[in-house]
Amino acid sequence: MKALLLSVCDKLPTWVRAGFEDYQSRLLRSLPLSAVDLALGARGKNADIKRALQDEAQRMRAAIPKASRVIALDSGGKSLASEQFAALLGQWMQDGRDLCFLIGGPEGLDRSILQSADQQISFGAMTLPHALVRIVLAEQLFRAVSILQNHPYHRAGKIG
Repeated sequence: MKALLLSVCDKLPTWVRAGFEDYQSRLLRSLPLSAVDLALGARGKNADIKRALQDEAQRMRAAIPKASRVIALDSGGKSLASEQFAALLGQWMQDGRDLCFLIGGPEGLDRSILQSADQQISFGAMTLPHALVRIVLAEQLFRAVSILQNHPYHRAGKIG
């Protein structure tokens, strides 16, 4: 089983690439993770944002590998604790289908993509830069795998 991140974005800062690649290398044996960046739809002074979102959605649908479980990362999705995400990942691993995570552009994901996704997950009520969501996803996947493997990376509970 492997995971793919499809993201609508412009050029990523070096620190984002470095952070993602760090967790990507940690996941190599247990859940290989790759990323594909799709160009933003037309933006500008008189841009039709609805049309840009539809264009992004069309290109995203074309890039989703067949038979993948599609998980949209969206602020309106279900918020999960790390342990809940790990349990969900464990279920997905038993299912064996590849995973495809979706991150939209500045205005998020088109409604049609959200509706067609198998699941919608939120990393909280705060708005995060889409580049940062990429790192948070990679880290949470590593944390979930660590929880499933009883690795000490995840330290839940109170100190003292």
